[in-house]
Amino acid sequence: MDTEKRRKLITVSICVYLWVLLSACGGNSTALSTPSLPAIVPTETFFSSFPVFLTPTLTCIDGLAFLDDATIPDYSIVAPGSALDKQWLVQNSGSCNWDSRYRLRLVGGVALGASLEQALYPARAGMQATLRIFFTTPMETGEYYSEWQAFDAKGIPFGEVFFIKIVVQ
Repeated sequence: MDTEKRRKLITVSICVYLWVLLSACGGNSTALSTPSLPAIVPTETFFSSFPVFLTPTLTCIDGLAFLDDATIPDYSIVAPGSALDKQWLVQNSGSCNWDSRYRLRLVGGVALGASLEQALYPARAGMQATLRIFFTTPMETGEYYSEWQAFDAKGIPFGEVFFIKIVVQ
């Protein structure tokens, strides 16, 4: 194929490609009415000689690692009916940033007066955060346990569970 015919073939191919692309985008149909194309009918597609590169959709992974009890160590002795401010130091060990859609939920033990679902404080991937839940101890003496876990925006649990263990006396 000589250079002039190849140039016309490329021009026609690009025009047809753009026309199809703009038609598919819901453009103004009167402005895109039948284009006037040269009488050359392409026998090969110019674009078929280029490789197609697909960009993968990257998905982040949720993670939560328990680091330390910031307040109220396990088996602390507390009075009946006491208000407790329990805090845990954790790390966002995943690659997802926690936002307002992330929650903490009771997964074991008793709620100790706390709501069964709490906000998971925002934390960027790799950063540490302090999680905080306010509890009220029962009036009856005994050992109590409340276990919590993080849930992503789709309601799927992730990361290590964390808990409070107290002795009411």
